[in-house]
Amino acid sequence: MYHGRFKNTHYQAGFHWGEMLRKHGNFIHKQHTFQITEERKKFAMRCLPVYEKYYPEVLKEIKGIADGQQSSYEDLCTFLLSMYCFEFSNHCTCFAFRDQEHIVFGRNSDFLTELEKLYMNCLYQLDGGYSFQGNTTAFVQMEDGVNEYGLAVGLTFVYPKVHKAGLNAGMLVRYVLEKCRTTKEAIDFLQEIPIASQQILTVVDVFGDMAVVECNPYEVEVILPKDGEEFVVTANNYNSEKLSAYKNSEEVDDWNSSERYKVAYQALKAQNNHFSLKCAEETLSGKYGFMCQYDRKTGADTVWSVIYDVKERKIYRVEGNPVRKGFKEDKRFHFRCIG
Repeated sequence: MYHGRFKNTHYQAGFHWGEMLRKHGNFIHKQHTFQITEERKKFAMRCLPVYEKYYPEVLKEIKGIADGQQSSYEDLCTFLLSMYCFEFSNHCTCFAFRDQEHIVFGRNSDFLTELEKLYMNCLYQLDGGYSFQGNTTAFVQMEDGVNEYGLAVGLTFVYPKVHKAGLNAGMLVRYVLEKCRTTKEAIDFLQEIPIASQQILTVVDVFGDMAVVECNPYEVEVILPKDGEEFVVTANNYNSEKLSAYKNSEEVDDWNSSERYKVAYQALKAQNNHFSLKCAEETLSGKYGFMCQYDRKTGADTVWSVIYDVKERKIYRVEGNPVRKGFKEDKRFHFRCIG
C-alpha cells in the first residue's frame, strides 16, 4: 500500500504528487486501468458544472496533478469523474456500532490483487478543509476514512444500473471527510448534492450518531439502527424498499454480497449491544463466517481492512487480508479534542 501526504492548497498538493510520480517515471495515463472512452468523456464533461458549483477545490487538485504529470487535465477529469458510473469493480463490507464504551466503524475493501501495490493510504491536510486520513484504490477520491472531528465514512458500491451528472461514490466520501463534522451534516449533504453513481455510504460520528445511506442519482434513503439494535451493516446491494428497483440482479457477480451482509449482521446482533474492538476485528477477519476468505488464485481478495475507533480516536488497519495479517495501530493522524 502506497502512503501519501497532501498539504498546502489543493492545487499545490496535486501538483507535488503528480510531479513526484513523473520524476520517478510513473505516468498515470500509461496505467492499463486508465480508461478513456468518448462516452465517459462526454459524461465527465456533464459532471464538471456540478463540481464547479459544489466542490471546485477538488478540480484544482486534479488540475495540479495533471500539470505535475504534464498530461491532459481533460483526460484526468474523464477518468476520475466517470469512475463508479460505468463499471462494477470493488466489493466491500461496512458496519458501525456503539455502546457506552465504544463507537466503532469497520470496513473491508475487496478488490483485484494485481493492483495491490497501487492502493493508497492518504493523509490530507489542505487549506480550507478538515484534515483526514483515508484509503483508496485510485487517487483523489476516497473509499473510506476518518477526519479530525472523528467523523468516519466508507462506501460500498452497487452495480451501476443508472448514472447521471453529479459526484460519484468516491468523491462523495472525499467531500464528507473534508467538509462535514457530524453524521447529520453528511446526510444533509447527500440529500442535496446531485449524485452520479449507485452506492451506499455508512457514516458514524463521535456522538454515536450512525446511518447507512443508500443512494443513487434518483433516490436517497437513510437507514438508522433498528429498534433494540445499536449497529448498522451494509455490503454491495440495497436493502431498503425505496431502492429495490435498483438492486443487483442475480446475474451480477457481487462477490457474495448477501452472505457478507448476513454474516456481519448476525455477528453484531449476537453481541447483544455489548461490543468490543475484538468483535470488530473478528467480524472483518471472517471468524463468524464468510467475509474475506477469497481464493487469491482468482485474482480477488480483501486488499485492506480498517477500523476507526471513533470514541478513542484511534485507527487500526491491515494492509492486506485480515485472515493472514494482524491489525496495526496507525498513530500518525491527529484528532481534535472534542468534548
